[in-house]
Amino acid sequence: MYVLKRWIKEILSLFVFLRFDSIMDLYFYLYENNITGGVYASVFSYICEKRNCFIGYFVKFKNQPYFPFGLDGVYISSGTKIGENCVIFHQVTIGAVRTRGSKNIGNPTIGDNCYIGAGAKIIGKIKIGNNVRIGANAVVYQDIPDNTIVVSEKTRIISAAEPLDNKYYILDNDGIIKYWKDGRFHESQEYDI
Repeated sequence: MYVLKRWIKEILSLFVFLRFDSIMDLYFYLYENNITGGVYASVFSYICEKRNCFIGYFVKFKNQPYFPFGLDGVYISSGTKIGENCVIFHQVTIGAVRTRGSKNIGNPTIGDNCYIGAGAKIIGKIKIGNNVRIGANAVVYQDIPDNTIVVSEKTRIISAAEPLDNKYYILDNDGIIKYWKDGRFHESQEYDI
């Protein structure tokens, strides 16, 4: 049944993209017509799922941003506002803060002509000014003025006194603790992890 549903979604996607040139064209059609259900919305959600991305239905774009490496891994929270001529690289998160008692509850507002590097995180009800560059993997949680560059802190190197055990452990479906080594999981004899 799962394979049949996926196949039907692929066929529907083909027909939808005979009308729309890109996923962003489809998004703007959904947004401008306040459509959150039906075939077009289902195809939009399906394509986002395939690309491991999310664009909330109520993101406000002044015009279409440029995604140099496509939408892969991009997350944009519903209610976010993004200005004109923005460049957004892959693995970027532009997310809301919604937890009770937190500072900056709400969505980001991003100005015009902003450049957002790969892996950047912009979180909460903050304002990013115009002509701002946000470097790769920078985490932004406060307002940023116009014409500035944001980068992450310099990498810190912390030496360990003993060799680090970097085994990756899992608890499998049978309740057995296993670790990854030599290309496969091995049962662990150490139960105090």
